[in-house]
Amino acid sequence: MEINGKKIVIEGKILRVARPHACEQQEWFEDVENPEVLIDALQKSKDRPDILTFWQRLPGTEPRYPYQMEPQSIAALPIKSYSFWWDKQIDRKVRNKVRKAQKKGITVRMASFDDTFVRGMTSIFNETPIRQGRRFSHYGKDFETVKREFSRFLYREEIFGAYLGEELVGFIMVGDAGKYACLGQIISKIAYRDLAPTNVLLAKVIERCAEKGFPYLVYAYWLDDSLGDFKQSNGFQKFDLPRYFVPLTSKGKLALTLGVHRGWKEAVPKQLRKPLKRLKSRWLSLRCGDRATNTQRVMVKQ
Repeated sequence: MEINGKKIVIEGKILRVARPHACEQQEWFEDVENPEVLIDALQKSKDRPDILTFWQRLPGTEPRYPYQMEPQSIAALPIKSYSFWWDKQIDRKVRNKVRKAQKKGITVRMASFDDTFVRGMTSIFNETPIRQGRRFSHYGKDFETVKREFSRFLYREEIFGAYLGEELVGFIMVGDAGKYACLGQIISKIAYRDLAPTNVLLAKVIERCAEKGFPYLVYAYWLDDSLGDFKQSNGFQKFDLPRYFVPLTSKGKLALTLGVHRGWKEAVPKQLRKPLKRLKSRWLSLRCGDRATNTQRVMVKQ
């Protein structure tokens, strides 16, 4: 569906929720300037969804609109300068990891999205089927698939690779979202975990963001897990952004009243989420075999 040149995606079968972007990733890069226009058009549409949801991007943390709102927590690093980050925003352990990576021969440089780089990406993606206790969505993808999927947003992204000699052992993609820089993908080979390539990649991108004058580096959502610990240790902070939910049908109103509009995962009590994640992680390890089990033992805390 398209309204006034803006693509609308509708997700769900029982409860149909509309987002004013072609994909969820676009939310980080585009503002919704006139929600009233979208609401009116969707209510008149033959394919009317049950709920419209949208949010305000950083730095707009104060609600602007009168619709039902819930906080959406993201992880963002306020940037003053690289030296300020290095001296004031991270702890000694992070600085030691960056130094260790450099001493062990890890080098980071801006990369070109050519066939050699894509082959390196494909090798990293296919190292293990499980990361962070979850099934890894890019595992099993071939060269052509990786090249096609990751070339879509090159017009707004810079890529940096971490190398040991000539081998690509990690990479990071960072996009220009106008009001801030936004991390798209950061990943390293688990086999080189002890060399801390992920830390030195992030350090390089923060240096680059400071050079370009970005006030923030956004790293997706705020999480309460090992990835969340990695974000915190590298200076990222929790920012609550207003996410709005506008009911467009009676079913949508009921879903908002019952609190099921965010899906069944969000409906699970917080005290049960960690045990369920651990259970799922064990199940995935057993299903994927010994290789996945060994990967869990050396899982990167990033």
